[in-house]
Amino acid sequence: MNLKGRHLLTLLDFTPEEIQSLLNLAVKLKQEKKEGIPHKHLTDKNVVLLFQKDSTRTRCAFEVGALDLGMGVTYIGPSGSQMGKKESIKDTARVLGRMYDGLEFRGYLHSDVEILAQYAGVPVWNGLTDQYHPTQILADFLTVLEHFGQLKGITLAYFGDARNNMGNSLMIGCAKMGMHFRAVAPQSLWPNETLIKRCQLIAKETGATLMFTEDPMEGSQDADVIYTDVWVSMGEPKEVWLARVHDLHPYQVDRRVMNHAKRHAIFMHCLPAFHGLDTEVGAQIASEFGAQYPRVAQGELEVTNEVIESSQSVVFQEAENRMHTIKAVMLATLSDQHV
Repeated sequence: MNLKGRHLLTLLDFTPEEIQSLLNLAVKLKQEKKEGIPHKHLTDKNVVLLFQKDSTRTRCAFEVGALDLGMGVTYIGPSGSQMGKKESIKDTARVLGRMYDGLEFRGYLHSDVEILAQYAGVPVWNGLTDQYHPTQILADFLTVLEHFGQLKGITLAYFGDARNNMGNSLMIGCAKMGMHFRAVAPQSLWPNETLIKRCQLIAKETGATLMFTEDPMEGSQDADVIYTDVWVSMGEPKEVWLARVHDLHPYQVDRRVMNHAKRHAIFMHCLPAFHGLDTEVGAQIASEFGAQYPRVAQGELEVTNEVIESSQSVVFQEAENRMHTIKAVMLATLSDQHV
């Protein structure tokens, strides 16, 4: 199939076959990189990376992936453009679309990336918004494939704020690929009911199942993948931390949770992760909330250090796979190459 000219805003817009084709292309590109086989298929292209929110993995994955494909790359950080300040997003899209062949956006509102896609005239890729994080899901699924050899039938349990961009996107991805998704969180932090109903309709076609529980033991029972994310997203006010720690500290992924999953279960996290006192935020939260919530006293929030450093943890393989899957997305949407 030919995906040239397509946007990647959410996996809702892609069929299971298209998602699998992107993953297959990522496998090929990863193998070529490991073997030192050049694949500079896009030497006549240039892409721009628009970041309202800083990132390590997303920026590096797009930059290295674009360079591996032979493209020129321009990075515009949070203070590097007039978008949304002196120039509308619509106008920014029409300017950049005349200079670049593709545009990545990592920001706050999903409506902003939709405007960029509407007016840029070139493929637009969502590097993260408040609602969706599709490039992360592709990397996650490549990692699952590498460990289990398949996606269909795999049970993935997501612990934490299941209504955020990761909870939404993992539910969508699992529904599309015939996987069994579990949201393990307080009911107030389950995904939006409208999105749940949409994913349930998709699941009926693929054989996926969706489960929502407030019980960590029920959620982790015989799971193949235990997944979590930070409890407070970048950009949310400090005041949110107290409520989020209160709501989510029972959902910390620890050894007890991992032991309740299948023996071969893997642990996944999109990173960055708070699992010790060696970050400013982790140390601050431990200082402020450790006395009240002993589980966070050592700066261990959504996951314990024991789990993330264990042999079951695949978080760094998962991080590397951001590059390979993002490279596949850029190649597939900027060229005539069939995937």
